[in-house]
Amino acid sequence: MTVAGDARERPIAASERSGVLYPDRLARYAAGWIAPDPAVAAVVDQYWHVSWALDEGERLDQPIIDLPAVNVTVEEGDVPAPLVVTGVHGRAWRRIIHGTGQVFAIRLRPAGLAVLSDLAPPHVADATVSLTAKLDPRLHALMRTVAAGSDPAERARAADRAIRRVLVEHAPTSAGLLANDVLDELRECIHHRTGPTLAERFTRSERTIQRACVDTLGHGPKWLSRRIRLQEVALALATRPTEDLAVIAADLGYTDQSHLTRDFRTATGITPDAYRRASRDLAT
Repeated sequence: MTVAGDARERPIAASERSGVLYPDRLARYAAGWIAPDPAVAAVVDQYWHVSWALDEGERLDQPIIDLPAVNVTVEEGDVPAPLVVTGVHGRAWRRIIHGTGQVFAIRLRPAGLAVLSDLAPPHVADATVSLTAKLDPRLHALMRTVAAGSDPAERARAADRAIRRVLVEHAPTSAGLLANDVLDELRECIHHRTGPTLAERFTRSERTIQRACVDTLGHGPKWLSRRIRLQEVALALATRPTEDLAVIAADLGYTDQSHLTRDFRTATGITPDAYRRASRDLAT
């Protein structure tokens, strides 16, 4: 049961790899994680929630380099729609925060979309779309059940119950479970430059691993690894503001500083130095 003070629920810290650029803003969003019931862990990576109340006329342009995952959200207040699906984005995506609002989200594991939905990754790639009964009846019905909860804790419990029921008839595929394992491995080994290949680690062919990742997330493992590493770059730039970029590049396995700069600029539209300057300006 998720209740106030429960170990399953905790704030999202500015010092962790959340994908939120300008992570000091997290305190303004009252952002938190809620761990899923272990019974649904093959489908749900995390529940997360945010709420905000900005001054009249204030608007925050919030860029995000998120984990490669599909997010399904219940939204209230000054938001795009009551129910939303956000697919895997090739670059940083942006959300304009204004007024008041709150969001409860289910961040799916790679296997999760096929279990809960009739959508495929290409349907929501690089997009944030309103979830309607016409778009996806199954997922829409599940999220309406989740939305009936009065707060994030109740919605997490409702999601646990609803997803457990779905799993009785829609078990994750073997390809989905393999993609889960691959993404977990990539998240864990971000600082490790050597070790067994994914094919050796999972005793599967490279082609099988490639297909599992593309079918569930729309991208192969090399792209997924680069995306996760960019999350780590953003965190390092925010939490190690005076450290030389060459040191950060070496720490994260880039061939050189220019490689890091190029990848970060391609994903976000700004250079690491410009991002650091903007972060300092926001902090003052």
